[in-house]
Amino acid sequence: MPPPPPLFLSLPSPPPPPLPVHLPKAAQTLALSPSAPARKTLPVCSVASPRHSGYFDPRAPPPPPRGDGYGRPPPAPHANGGQDGRVFTSYSIYKGKAALSFDPRPPQFVPLDSGAYKVAKEGFVLLQFAPAVATRQYDWTRKQVFSLSVWEIGTLLTLGPTDSCEFFHDPFKGRSEEGKVRKVLKVEPTPDGNGRFFNLSVQNRLLNIDESIYIPITKGEFAVIVSTFNYIIPHLMGWSVFTSSIKPEDSRPYNRPQSTPEYEWRR
Repeated sequence: MPPPPPLFLSLPSPPPPPLPVHLPKAAQTLALSPSAPARKTLPVCSVASPRHSGYFDPRAPPPPPRGDGYGRPPPAPHANGGQDGRVFTSYSIYKGKAALSFDPRPPQFVPLDSGAYKVAKEGFVLLQFAPAVATRQYDWTRKQVFSLSVWEIGTLLTLGPTDSCEFFHDPFKGRSEEGKVRKVLKVEPTPDGNGRFFNLSVQNRLLNIDESIYIPITKGEFAVIVSTFNYIIPHLMGWSVFTSSIKPEDSRPYNRPQSTPEYEWRR
């Protein structure tokens, strides 16, 4: 006769391990007692700054240029129309008569035959002035813009408490429309010495526009601008891309040339 099948015994599950002795007695009672009422979680209220709650900027981000500005074709768009790797950011200041936003723009790179890239054009910070049309409402369709170059940013960073500066731009300089559009940006201290005035004057004969928009900047807001400018300058110059591309394995021994006057400034 064949042997009988083996019997399988179902043993009860082992009891849970005891709670650590370092827990307080009240915590052990709460963990072991199934009838203990659950703790109620108090609602968390999110606190938003009332200063910016009514200052939502309805502007859509500018349309992406052809290519990504780095000498390469643009990445494939998402289903919702976005693009990988593109981030738009700005620092905006809202006051009673106008609003001002600082929008960085990246440098442009061109590819070389070796496969490397070279900076073709430095980046800049785009200042956008929008006049107020009502309380906490601004007409961005009437905005006036001014592009701050790297050296102009450096000029702003060197301003003392009582210093002022002025920049003049002609967007059509060297073209047939030269002189028909004049833009002047003045940055000067407020009378009380606790801030700055940013004043943009635009004379556009092509569109028959003669407008001046000014906005006061507090000392704290100007400190944010200075800190942001100090951070963004290497990125506008493309130096941040250069440093991120340095690889130790690609380094080669460098033979210092014999010291002569013509090599004196090439160290």
